[in-house]
Amino acid sequence: MPHKALEITNLYKSYDKNVAVDRISFDVPKGEFFGFLGPNGAGKTTTIKCITGIAAFQSGTIKVFDSDVVKQYREARKKIGLAPQEFNIDFFAKPRDILWYVAGYYSIPRSERKKRVNDVLDRFELGPHADKPFQALSGGLKRRVILARAMIHDPDLLILDEPTAGVDVELRHELWRHLRELNAAGKTIMLTSHYLEEVEMLCNRIAIINGGKIVAIGDKSEFVSGGKKLEQTYLDITQNGKTK
Repeated sequence: MPHKALEITNLYKSYDKNVAVDRISFDVPKGEFFGFLGPNGAGKTTTIKCITGIAAFQSGTIKVFDSDVVKQYREARKKIGLAPQEFNIDFFAKPRDILWYVAGYYSIPRSERKKRVNDVLDRFELGPHADKPFQALSGGLKRRVILARAMIHDPDLLILDEPTAGVDVELRHELWRHLRELNAAGKTIMLTSHYLEEVEMLCNRIAIINGGKIVAIGDKSEFVSGGKKLEQTYLDITQNGKTK
């Protein structure tokens, strides 16, 4: 398998005359836990939409484990699991049915689907809640269902957009445990979050996007050197234009 999980080169995306992503380039090595940070409107979500094929882009290239997301979009899409911030899900559906449907979407044979669904339910400790309507679940359980849905086809790259938004501290730590286990098992994870302590705790390497441009990228140690917290460095870069 290629060394790079994600390779973005000169990505440019605009909406009419508004530039959302301005010729950015960066790589995410295989097996990395990568933090992708930036203020609201900085270009994070647009970049993710371009990676996952939700949005078309005007120029540049994106490769996921060497599969071009435009020219080889079927192969690329199979290698990505996306857990979006929004609950874009049927609120009346049951987790078991949601996972069954998505497994079918990814062409997992019926003979294997039941075991795969049960395995993912067990991984995220959703068994007791598998046959309850999604809307009846707590915020933390809803987040786990979204993660389970992203993992049902065993993707090589997991993209998480604010995965712990709206959950309490105890459940956040529980989700962190799940994410650490996935990364330790070899999954490459790309995380966006406004909880900077979460990024500081989980990620190996970090990039900051601001105004559609990558304004800082490097190992986590570079962002927390000299006893600084990631939050302080982040604010220095995004608000004061400093470099790390």
